[in-house]
Amino acid sequence: MKVAIISVSNKGQELALNLKEKLDDDSTIIKTDLYHKNVKKYFPILFDEYDAIIAIMASGILIRSIAPLVESKVTDPAVLNIDDNGEFVISALSGHLGGANKLTKKISELIDATPVITTSTDVNNKLGIDVLAKDLYLSIDNTKEILFFNKAILEGREISFTVNPNKKFDYLFNYLNDNTLEIDVSIYYSSKMNMDEILVSLDEHELILKERKIVIGIGCRRGKECEYIHEGLEKSLNDLNMEISRINMIASAEIKKDEKGILELSDKLDIPVNFVEMDKLKLFTSNDVVKSEFVFKKFGIYGVCEPSALITAGFDSKLIYKKTSYSGVTIAVAISK
Repeated sequence: MKVAIISVSNKGQELALNLKEKLDDDSTIIKTDLYHKNVKKYFPILFDEYDAIIAIMASGILIRSIAPLVESKVTDPAVLNIDDNGEFVISALSGHLGGANKLTKKISELIDATPVITTSTDVNNKLGIDVLAKDLYLSIDNTKEILFFNKAILEGREISFTVNPNKKFDYLFNYLNDNTLEIDVSIYYSSKMNMDEILVSLDEHELILKERKIVIGIGCRRGKECEYIHEGLEKSLNDLNMEISRINMIASAEIKKDEKGILELSDKLDIPVNFVEMDKLKLFTSNDVVKSEFVFKKFGIYGVCEPSALITAGFDSKLIYKKTSYSGVTIAVAISK
């Protein structure tokens, strides 16, 4: 998640600086940029460039600033509102699909504030279908049906999930079993379903949840054993609250194609691995990739795990876990659009 923090007062700016320091240590936050004053100029830019906006200002200023920019719960960024004293963190926009509700809880813990969340499913301890999609990194084909299904969930009605019996959906079943929020679901199987899709239905209403491609980028020292790479992977997935069964592919650089530890991990987890050609890595550019001068001097490329993950995830993919080191192993996670 790329986060912008915008403040208008000196006190708010101090809080922004403090919050940025904390967020920079979070591997799930790809970058955090600070903006101060000039809200009319900055907000249109922030809406296009960031996944989340944290506005440290009076709610009236925020509402008037973003009102002309709001378009859809599918495309709008998460927007949080914090008072200058840092006492309350309010989920103001895109609570579910944008991730504002979860980010509100995270930020409130970081600055010891009270989270304020008002979405119906959350306050009634129910699991919204859009929350499930967001948590499991699934796209929704018919977003107009979200309201119907969430209303049905609020009313305690049973909804049906249909999946292909030949595909492992452990991540879905475990999520439903472990989730503390309420949802009444029945599971059906049909070989007519695409392997990467989940049909959600009730009465005459349907929507499709589709897996977005998740790629684990791996870099490691020569000869690094499988167990250490696996350990780094598990720590990264734990930060993301993601199960191994949700991973679609592993990626690394072509120079690692004979790396025993990576090959063993691929076999152990039964997840295919893609070794990206060096020419593609040399040509690849992204403002979100951490450049390593050491790697460049040695191999002629600026990184392994982040660019390999992004290239393998496909055009317009993005990082959801930045390069993080674990004793000679680097892990990054990218997701397709």
